[in-house]
Amino acid sequence: MNTLLKNMILALLSLGIGQAAWADDVPNLKEIMLKAESGDAEAQFFLGAMYDIGQGVRQDYVQARKWYRKAAAQGNSNAQNNLGMIYAQGYGVRRDYAQAVKFYHKSAVQGNVSGQHNLGMMYARGTGVRQDDVQAVRWYRKAAEQGSSLAQYNLGEMYFEGRGVRRSFADAQKWYSKACDNGSSRGCEKNLRLIPEYLILITSPETSRTKPK
Repeated sequence: MNTLLKNMILALLSLGIGQAAWADDVPNLKEIMLKAESGDAEAQFFLGAMYDIGQGVRQDYVQARKWYRKAAAQGNSNAQNNLGMIYAQGYGVRRDYAQAVKFYHKSAVQGNVSGQHNLGMMYARGTGVRQDDVQAVRWYRKAAEQGSSLAQYNLGEMYFEGRGVRRSFADAQKWYSKACDNGSSRGCEKNLRLIPEYLILITSPETSRTKPK
């Protein structure tokens, strides 16, 4: 189940709408719409997500952006992250990386794991913001520590390449392994490829020699 769908289900539960609303995977649109129009931020996020992925309604990025923006204005971190994605991808709006960074940051500072990962990625790539590997590592780490396999993999990459941190095969392997444990096939692949290199490194004469005092 993707992150957006998980967040949609959590939003439903917070609204007191249970499994009955998910008959045939189509939520009670009328009920959600009424709550959204009355100003409920969770319902606004949920309605935006429905339009975003075409869940129970015709996919409409303009409507998705409209409802995400209403929820984001009330501080909903999921809506802020998804609004950032709308701008980053140019869905229903002119692509605007600066706006994407703005909303990712709003989401990230509230502790939203997706917002943290996405903000880290923007810093790593220098997209919509001045390229900054230290900031990329900072936000990747926050998301990785919350269990994001994407962030764990990307943090492993930063350690492997020595970007924003001192190069460390041990730390790279640690984060690749965590990503692998969380279902990242790339993390598993990199972890398996790195183990032999790491073992050679730590057992080589240059790394194992005891220097005289």
